[in-house]
Amino acid sequence: MTSQPAAVPGRDITASPLYNPDLAPVPAERRTWTTYNYAALWVSMAHCIPTYMLASGLIGAGMSWRQALFTILLGNSIVLIPILLNSHPGTKYGIPFPVFARASYGAIGSNVPALMRALVACGWFGIQAWIGGQALYVLVRALWPRWPAMIPGSFGGHSSAEWISFLMFWGLNILVVYRGMDLLRKVENWAAPFVLVMTALLVWWAIHRAHGLGPILAQGGRFATWHEFWPIFVPSLTAMIGFWATLSLNMPDFTRFGRGQREQAIGQAIALPTTMTVFAAMGVIITSASAIIYGSAVWDPVELVGKFTEPWIIAISMFTVVVATLSVNIAANVVSPANDFSNAFPRFITFRRGGLLTGIIGLLMQPWKLLADPSGYIFKWLLGYSGGLGSIAGVLIADYWLVRRRQLAIDDLYVTDGIYGMWNPAGIVATLLGCVAAWIGLVVPALHTLYDYAWFVGFGVAFTAYALAMRLKANQGNVAPAA
Repeated sequence: MTSQPAAVPGRDITASPLYNPDLAPVPAERRTWTTYNYAALWVSMAHCIPTYMLASGLIGAGMSWRQALFTILLGNSIVLIPILLNSHPGTKYGIPFPVFARASYGAIGSNVPALMRALVACGWFGIQAWIGGQALYVLVRALWPRWPAMIPGSFGGHSSAEWISFLMFWGLNILVVYRGMDLLRKVENWAAPFVLVMTALLVWWAIHRAHGLGPILAQGGRFATWHEFWPIFVPSLTAMIGFWATLSLNMPDFTRFGRGQREQAIGQAIALPTTMTVFAAMGVIITSASAIIYGSAVWDPVELVGKFTEPWIIAISMFTVVVATLSVNIAANVVSPANDFSNAFPRFITFRRGGLLTGIIGLLMQPWKLLADPSGYIFKWLLGYSGGLGSIAGVLIADYWLVRRRQLAIDDLYVTDGIYGMWNPAGIVATLLGCVAAWIGLVVPALHTLYDYAWFVGFGVAFTAYALAMRLKANQGNVAPAA
């Protein structure tokens, strides 16, 4: 629909209030991430306790193991599409997500999607930090059984030792953030295969104790007909998309370090759907086996490992959980909000300060309540925020692929008087319309079906509204004609 003029030659963007080194385009010599790095990134992010809980939660909602895995595979295959579409500008221009958003929302308006994404990431940071803290607590208790008794007292239904473990793991995350992206890449590279091997051993234990796969796979769901299955399937599928709807926006934060489009696209396409499904399948096997072994399904792997009697098995298992949770938390839940907060206040908040702010907000969001039960985790947390993030994805994709046709004037993204302006009302209004359409079912019972499709509704409405608004703007002569 439109083409973008070239940046003004010789313009010094480093003096702009919209610029800081953490938001600057990554130079060619620093673009070192390969196909393996992106595959390892997704493997390490997918091999986490919330992924395990996805399958457990779906089984708890009444699905059979086949239905649960199909829902997870389909959801991740769908969300891979916006992930790859929004990854392209990161690799092509070396820019992070909040800077990319300036093209469709304006220099100041980009803070709207960036801060929406950041708040969701803060919630995820808190969730992962709580899980990691619980694992650290069990790990220390296995190595030092008297430790919990040495710290008396409790608060909010949890012992003082558990709260201390939570804060220790929280601090470990912040420490890695302060070391930078190179350390993150190294952690992801070795954490990915390590976690996979250790989880495979846990699967072997579950199959052995349940006397083979036969009893596990014989367990069916409670939905006898498609008519009964559909009302659970739709919101579950939307929640599966919501699980990585966060990364579908901010993958430029990672692909800006890629050697080329081929490397990032192949690494992601191979690793995301397969890894999520395989790891979820491991969760299905282990959770189903726990129902046979203990008489009731144990959906929390930390609780399950806590039932073991051998200290060395508990220690190794919990160390695996700590490593897995640390790697995914920093990659998925710190990089983006750190950049987002930096985008809002470029002269005051660096990447490191943004990471610290993410950790603080994550604490304030009380993640232990979000994880109180698997149904709330899936059908409230994941499903709820997917509508807002789907709306943002609709605007970004419509702007870059349909309106700009993959052409951006980079310098203009960093200055206050650039061609993208300070605000783009079309982006803000389209996002608002998408959110209203996705969430209206929460207050109007007759429209609750729209909420079940929250991500799809938000994406479709925002994409259409933005494309129409920009076409109208072009027809009025306010936007350069298409090349």
